[in-house]
Amino acid sequence: MKVGSRFLVAALTTFLLFGSWAITHCGKQPHQRPYRNLSDTAYYVGMQACRGCHEDIYQTFIRTGMGQSWGAATPSKSAARLTGHEAVYDSFKNFWYRPFWLGDRMYIEEYRLRGTDTLYRRREQVTFIVGSGQHTNSHLWWHQGYLCQAPITYYTQKGVWDLAPGFEGGRNSRWQRAINMECMTCHNMYPQARVGAENAYLSIGTGIECERCHGPGSIHVAEKLKGLRADTLKAPDYSIVNPRRLPRELQMQVCMRCHLQGITVLKPGKRFTDFKPGMYLNEVMEVFMPRYAGDPPRFIMASHVDRLKQSRCYQQSQMTCLTCHNPHVSVTVTPKEHFNNACKSCHGVKHTCTLPLMQRQAVGDHCYSCHMPVSETLDIPHVTVHDHRIQVPQARKEKEQVAQFLRLECLTSQNPSPLLMAQGYLQAYEAFEQKPFLLDSAAYYLSRVKKKDQHYFETGVRLAFLRQQFDQVLDYAARLDPHTISAWTAYRIGESYYQKKNYEQASAFFGRAVLHDSLDVHFLNKYGSSLMAQQRLGEAEQVFRRIVALYDRYAPGWNNLGYVWLQRNNHAQARECFRRALELDPDYEQAWLNLAALEWTLGDRQAARQHLQQVLRLNPHNAQALAAMRQIGG
Repeated sequence: MKVGSRFLVAALTTFLLFGSWAITHCGKQPHQRPYRNLSDTAYYVGMQACRGCHEDIYQTFIRTGMGQSWGAATPSKSAARLTGHEAVYDSFKNFWYRPFWLGDRMYIEEYRLRGTDTLYRRREQVTFIVGSGQHTNSHLWWHQGYLCQAPITYYTQKGVWDLAPGFEGGRNSRWQRAINMECMTCHNMYPQARVGAENAYLSIGTGIECERCHGPGSIHVAEKLKGLRADTLKAPDYSIVNPRRLPRELQMQVCMRCHLQGITVLKPGKRFTDFKPGMYLNEVMEVFMPRYAGDPPRFIMASHVDRLKQSRCYQQSQMTCLTCHNPHVSVTVTPKEHFNNACKSCHGVKHTCTLPLMQRQAVGDHCYSCHMPVSETLDIPHVTVHDHRIQVPQARKEKEQVAQFLRLECLTSQNPSPLLMAQGYLQAYEAFEQKPFLLDSAAYYLSRVKKKDQHYFETGVRLAFLRQQFDQVLDYAARLDPHTISAWTAYRIGESYYQKKNYEQASAFFGRAVLHDSLDVHFLNKYGSSLMAQQRLGEAEQVFRRIVALYDRYAPGWNNLGYVWLQRNNHAQARECFRRALELDPDYEQAWLNLAALEWTLGDRQAARQHLQQVLRLNPHNAQALAAMRQIGG
């Protein structure tokens, strides 16, 4: 996140042609592609198929950060030290977290204390560890097919455990942060997804593989097995993409896919898996970066390409990421002189370092030590990385000022449409910070859209919903065909009807969201709630039963199923469901309220009062609890 005035937006409109490459203008499709593995008939074959002919590359690649990006949670994969003092405290949510091993299985325990007494405890097994260990190890748990992030991370550089990135400062989502395809497609090879939920998977691999940078390998492998060989001294082998042979900007697009992390907006009808090496990123998605006034010394960790393109070295040469990096060899074993030689290849003897020898030797006499200084990152605590904005060293500011946001800048299209800009600001609001000015900017760009088509009205629904302007949502909805809207648009319209207490229309749109994403427990829960509001208890019960069968770690499903049983005077079943909900979330106010109602129904005023007091400890302003306490006389 650096200064916009110093950033030269990459112009995607004029590229040198190599072979039969066609020029691609921003937002337009190329007319032809020379690489045959970009066709829809090509498919992924897996790294072991590549290994048969490329064993030497395989052996070095699996030791790189990409090769070690994802693995099963085993002692050999973990970089973490466990000495018995690893407990992490979230002072905002009042939870403690403790990692530990039982044999070769890793667990994370969440608990709450009052003095020395343990009031609450929850334990989940870690399934995967994300990260090579050069910077971090994050922890994921995969339960009943749903993949989520655990609340704590091990920060390797400092050797400390702490809350996971984005969980600090009161934002701890505990065990519910979904690992969707956007996360997955940068940190791992493509999984086998279960259609119907953003974080449901049938199978998950372990580590980035060859085809992430070379594209699907089926055509290449088939031809080699038939004995068909290409003379790569004369021309590229067009059965597989070799990034080094791509035109400069297309080569950079491969790296940008994961090393340009900002605010990403998918094109209509596209998926994250649709991008393949040899394509322009804006054929599938658009990426925005925030720009700030001044010169903040920190930046987003995985923004290497953005930082590099701000460098005069990049702007005034033909360098790419491959100028310095060999993706098949880990930077940890690459000789430091390799990087110095990359600098010398352009600067040569005429630009010999002018610093005194002793001062140069103090930093290892390496160009990058001064010209690519180590910096903290904006998004990942306890982590430092080399700043890829190559520059003449400047004195660091003694006191970092609060960065003043200026705007979003689209780095994948030169002249983004107003609609695209509006979607970028909405995505920034939902994914990062809930700042009202982001919605104001989205509204400004939306007002400049001339073509009022389905994408415009769906974006309008999203904006109005985030502003909680439910009448405006329904006004936009009236201009949409309900049969063609997305699942999220259907959900937002349904929720707007629900807030207006039109439960019949709410259930119709929640049901449409469920038709799109039948495994999404949140959509299912809202659908069941709207049925329950209409006293369609039998139908609601079936929905809530389906939720807890699909994913028994979803507290609202248990709570609502318990409420159905309470309505039917099945008190034992209701109590068990409320208990299950509170085992998952001890701060679930509605579950405590429902439990109080159950005890009141059974005539146990003291127990009901205790449950209401618990609600008021969590939220002293809970209107339902205050009213019930007055009724009980507490």
